[in-house]
Amino acid sequence: MGRFRFWILIAAAAVAGVTLLAQEAPTFKVDVRLVRMLATVKDPMGRLIGGLNKEDFRLTDNGVEQEIALFERNTEQPLSIALLVDTSRSTEREKRYELDAINRFVSTLTGEGNAGDTLGLFSFNTDVTALTPFTRARGVIKRGLGELKSEGGTALYDAIYLASGELRRREGRHVVLVVSDGGDTVSKYPFQKALEALHNADAVLYAIVTVPVKGEAGRNLRGENALITLSTWTGGQFFMPTPGAELDQAFQRVIRDLRTQYVIGFYPRGIAPTKERFHRVVLEVNRSQHSVSSRNGYYSDDVLAAPAKSGPKPLEAAPGVR
Repeated sequence: MGRFRFWILIAAAAVAGVTLLAQEAPTFKVDVRLVRMLATVKDPMGRLIGGLNKEDFRLTDNGVEQEIALFERNTEQPLSIALLVDTSRSTEREKRYELDAINRFVSTLTGEGNAGDTLGLFSFNTDVTALTPFTRARGVIKRGLGELKSEGGTALYDAIYLASGELRRREGRHVVLVVSDGGDTVSKYPFQKALEALHNADAVLYAIVTVPVKGEAGRNLRGENALITLSTWTGGQFFMPTPGAELDQAFQRVIRDLRTQYVIGFYPRGIAPTKERFHRVVLEVNRSQHSVSSRNGYYSDDVLAAPAKSGPKPLEAAPGVR
């Protein structure tokens, strides 16, 4: 019995040693989420480039190079566009021009491209209202546009936050298209929550800010800067056309971008947890003087401590954004 007890003690000590080693060994969590990015590439002349291969791109996450696990060009993935139309009181005088341009945009979108492409119409003033489901039916969208009424304040960030949540539940590519005169006056959600919602939905934001006189006094530059930041950090574009031909051209440029997108995805690997929830992602292309537009990061719950209260700071070119 003494020998039997001896071997039991030896076995117990070995198990304890293995447990101790396991406790002492450093561990790195792996975010198994596929991070998806929509990207557009332009040459030095500003022309869209659509024939690149996966090997032409390099991607890093918090400085650590990542393997591209998903790559599609001329993608067949369906497109879901959340069209957010500002119907605050200040938009009344430009409403007719905007509706005409939006109708032409919808006709182009539904008349070509992927048969699965859809658009959901949202209006926002003091409240955010979903006027249509995501659909290709022009008649449904046209009736929704006919319900737009200019009144109240501007809940821009609320609209982006709520529309991003709807997009997150949909398959394929996600785009938020904002048509506004800029500014936010009554949102319950702050800028940071709107940005995080866009990233969590893997969504690109395009902003069309209609300004009749570009030097007009009293314009909400803070609101314009917020939209510049949101579009830049998600890989979209910002336009400031005057009503008429410039407005139509802005919508046409959005369509061209959406038809020449790359879909790129990766599983984060080898990244040590930090105190910041935001991971900065850099996508580069190995073509001289070519530029890439894509999201600049994503939010992860893999952190060392409690999530930081603030994410990335606004662009230096966009002072005053919170």
